Amino acid sequence: MPELSPLIHLQHVDKRFGSGFQALADVSLAVRGGEFVALLGPSGCGKSTVLRLAAGLDAASSGTVQSPALAPGHPTDSASSTAFVFQEPTLMPWATVADNVWLPLRLQGRSRAQAMPAVQAVLARVGLADFANAHPQQLSGGMKMRASIARALVTQPRVLLMDEPFAALDDITRQALNADLLQWWHAAGTMAALFVTHSVAEAVFLSQRVLVMAARPGRVVAELAIDAPYPRPAGFRHSAAFTDHCRQLGEALAAAHGAAPHNA
Repeated sequence: MPELSPLIHLQHVDKRFGSGFQALADVSLAVRGGEFVALLGPSGCGKSTVLRLAAGLDAASSGTVQSPALAPGHPTDSASSTAFVFQEPTLMPWATVADNVWLPLRLQGRSRAQAMPAVQAVLARVGLADFANAHPQQLSGGMKMRASIARALVTQPRVLLMDEPFAALDDITRQALNADLLQWWHAAGTMAALFVTHSVAEAVFLSQRVLVMAARPGRVVAELAIDAPYPRPAGFRHSAAFTDHCRQLGEALAAAHGAAPHNA
């Protein structure tokens, strides 16, 4: 069951950049431990900005942001409590898969010998046990993303932030990774996941809740609960419930595209 108190909590957050551009206006949202939440919206609506605020990579112009990455304490501990998976795998091309996954543990001060049991375990979990000594250029796009996710999971983070990680993959690979991601998230227990996507179907398949954002300035304009239980087999995509959720979410997204801006 999700924790009662949110791990990620944005309250009335505005974000304005130095150029004067307002990316977010009065954004409030919460993600609890053990919860999978998707952010869906048009390009430029501030979805990635929300992730960066939760990761402590940017600061809000006003309002409050609470997340493990911003908690007081040792900087390394705060950093390891939050994992960020970007749209591109961002693997070091000169390093093996195992050494890429070792990187966050290395930054914590753990030697290769100390880290390898955890590295090998997470590589097995994502289906890359046989590719530990391969280099990124030897991997397919889907395998590179698996390695990137393994690097995120190896620290056993409390929060997993994902910014359109499967957008560049073919549909078959994307669906396979969707199913595997749910298994990895579920196995982590109380880890909170906040997932940015442009895909209505992906948001419905993965999430317990979907937050729909409108752009200029970005704000949350709708929320849809996906009440289908986990695990969600591939057949869920062909169910009447899935189709109905996609229809509702598509309507909310269309409305978001036409939502009138405010506080601009």
